[in-house]
Parts: sequence; structure tokens; C-alpha cells
Amino acid sequence: MKLKFLLFIAFLSVISCKQETKILSSDVVSLSSKLNFKEDKENLHLESGKFKYDFKNNQLPFKKVILLNSSLLGFISGIDAENTVIGVSSPEYIYSQKINDLIAQGKIQNVGNEQKYDVEKIISLKPDAIFTNYIASFDNTYQLLKNNGIQVIFLDEYMEQKPLEKTAYLRLFGKLFGKEEIAEKKYSEIEKNYNELKKLALTSKSQPQVLANEMYGDIWYLPGGKTFTAHYIADANADYILKDNAEDKAATMSFEEVYAKSKQTQYWVNVGNHLSKQELLNINPFYGKLEVFNKGKIYGVNAKEKQKANDVFESGVVRADLVLKDYVKIFHPELLPDYQLTYMKELR
Repeated sequence: MKLKFLLFIAFLSVISCKQETKILSSDVVSLSSKLNFKEDKENLHLESGKFKYDFKNNQLPFKKVILLNSSLLGFISGIDAENTVIGVSSPEYIYSQKINDLIAQGKIQNVGNEQKYDVEKIISLKPDAIFTNYIASFDNTYQLLKNNGIQVIFLDEYMEQKPLEKTAYLRLFGKLFGKEEIAEKKYSEIEKNYNELKKLALTSKSQPQVLANEMYGDIWYLPGGKTFTAHYIADANADYILKDNAEDKAATMSFEEVYAKSKQTQYWVNVGNHLSKQELLNINPFYGKLEVFNKGKIYGVNAKEKQKANDVFESGVVRADLVLKDYVKIFHPELLPDYQLTYMKELR
């Protein structure tokens, strides 16, 4: 009897621990496997990959920030927080007209590029925080900035392979910039649009075969079967030639391997920013041997391009719904007869 009682107490203890764990975990807002945050009365706790941050409530919202990657500007623009930006790197790669206007007005400073950041200027601007992708070779620069009291926040959104999880970074930016309502509303709209487009794509009776990316030198770098490009193609109800590949990074193949695997391909997408099929041939005459080059359709990602800047790497990082809509339009044009492509453009 005593043994049964002890077992019963142990059982209750396990249940209690599980319930407590569940309560604690429910406080965590998990945006992806790489990004989550948790809020209590005094702090906002953020985990981004291997990096952890604690922000006091009086540190937020951020009012002056520097961005070292143009892709992060998509999230800033998405919550209408452009006026908080006081510095950027490599402004020639920025598409946003509002940000470019602020640069022209001197309200946003150029703080260098990925070859060399102007550390003295960054320190003199006294930002509340710097947002950047983590680059190991800049560890000394990051440490110097931290030693001068500057908060450096690493966000590697480019490593996210599920489109809506990348979009979900909006919710973190909303929290950090006091724009939660805007961010939550925008994310919900994009998520709803995305899921409706997935359902629409499934109504098509066709599932065309798709090839992606292009060659560099003698190697064709195709998106792995678990990459965001592969996810987009699958969600648009098309048959990617490497759909069974288990990699979440680029898979390398020779031209001969791609040629053999793509004989039934009807669409070739993500062909850089090339302007014509002839330009592709000038780069690599072997492309002319592909069935899809001669009988299929080819699309680049240059519909919203200004000199060196391309909006697919800015707003396109956030607007997963519009990227998917482009793919659905390409693979199943009958489903979206009145829609004009946003980021992609057919090569002729």
C-alpha cells in the first residue's frame, strides 16, 4: 500500500512538472527553430541562433538603429519604421525609395560596406542597436562596437528555409520598435494570403516540372529540396526536379547531370537578373541544349530592379505571399488571369 502511495505521489509530481513546463514554454513566442523571444515584467529575452539577448523595458522601443544588411530593411519598411534608421551599409543595394530619400536628405548615413565598416562613424551616431547578419570574419569589429556600449543584434533571416517563418521576423521587429499592432496585422494578412494561394494552386490539374537557378563556371547550383525555393515551388503545386533532395542548402551538379534530369522540364525559374535568353546563351552556350530553353518558359528575378538594387531581396524577404503568387501565376496562369508578376519576369 505504501509503495502504491509513493508511486501515486511520484505520478502527481511528474504531471505537475509537465504542467509547469507547459506554462513556461507557452510564454515563449517561437517564430522559427532559429528565433524566439519571451517577455516578462522587466525584460525581453531574445534567442537568435546561438546568440541570446536581454533587453530592459526602458531600452525599448528602439528609436535609432543601424542596419548592415539591406534584407533587414524589408522588415523595417514592413512596420513603417524607416524613420528610426540612422545608418546603413552599401546604400547602392537599397531599393526602398523612402530609405533612399532619407539618405539623400542626410538623415541616414552610409557606414561602409561588407569589406570595411566605418566604425568611428557608427560609434559617433550612438545607435540604440545595430542589426546585422553574423559574419565570423567581423568578430573583432563587433567586439569593438560592443566595447563602446553599442548593442549588436545578429539576425540570420537568410538561413530560414520556410517562407512564412522568414516573414514572421516582422513580429520581432514589431516588438522591438513598438509597432506590435502593425506587425501582427501585416503578418496575419501575409499568412492568410499565402495559405489561400496554396489552396488555389492545388485546384490546378497540372503539376509542371521545374528547374531552378543557373550555372557558375562548370557547376550548376540548384536549391536543395528543403530550401525556401523548393518550398515555394511545392506550395505553388509544381514538381521541382530535386524535390526529393534532403538538403537545406545548394546542391551542386554538372551540366550533364542537369540535362539528363530536366528533359521533361517546362519551367526554369530564378535565372538571376538576366534580361534575355540570348544573354543566357552568351554566358553559357550549353543552355541552348536544354529542352526548357527551347520549348519551355524561363523567368528571372528582375521585375523590380534599380541599378544594383533588387526589391526581391528587400520587400520580397517579407512578402512571402507575393513571391508565392508569382510562382502560382507562372506555373498555373489560368488561376490568376488578371495578376501581373511582382518580382519575376519572363526572359524572351
